[in-house]
Amino acid sequence: MNKIPKIMLVLVLALALAVVALASGCTETGAAVGDRAPDFQLQDLEGNEISLSSLRGSPILLNFWATWCPPCRLEMPFIQEVYQEWTDEGLVILAIDIGESAATVRDFMQNNNYTIPVLLDSRRVVSQKYNVTAIPTTYFIDRNGVIQDRLIGAFPSKDSMVVYVE
Repeated sequence: MNKIPKIMLVLVLALALAVVALASGCTETGAAVGDRAPDFQLQDLEGNEISLSSLRGSPILLNFWATWCPPCRLEMPFIQEVYQEWTDEGLVILAIDIGESAATVRDFMQNNNYTIPVLLDSRRVVSQKYNVTAIPTTYFIDRNGVIQDRLIGAFPSKDSMVVYVE
């Protein structure tokens, strides 16, 4: 076979595979700044189902974390303070624990006197939807359900978090 037709065949096959991948939705989706935040339903520590769509109309801070994560533990007091100060202003804060049992998370929250609402992503479905590759990761979602910002890593202070919230 001639070299030119081989190259053309490879290019045509590569193009065909790219078209199939795009058509089947195999591209990165839904959790970039400017995208509508992917909806989800998760249980809180009391077993109540909470959906993101039910909170539309309020600004939302989603914090993906785990009890074993040192940076997550470092920023948790700051999240608690912002929760106490901004809830009356309409801000919804949800701490989404990734992969741990309700008992583990409940013990951590009680032992540290945290009252932040926690949702359990035991099967890591929501963290995958949000393309969470490191924790903590925090998403800021506006009243219309659009992601306005994302921060990977821990907040070093309450004030640094307030800058994002404002």
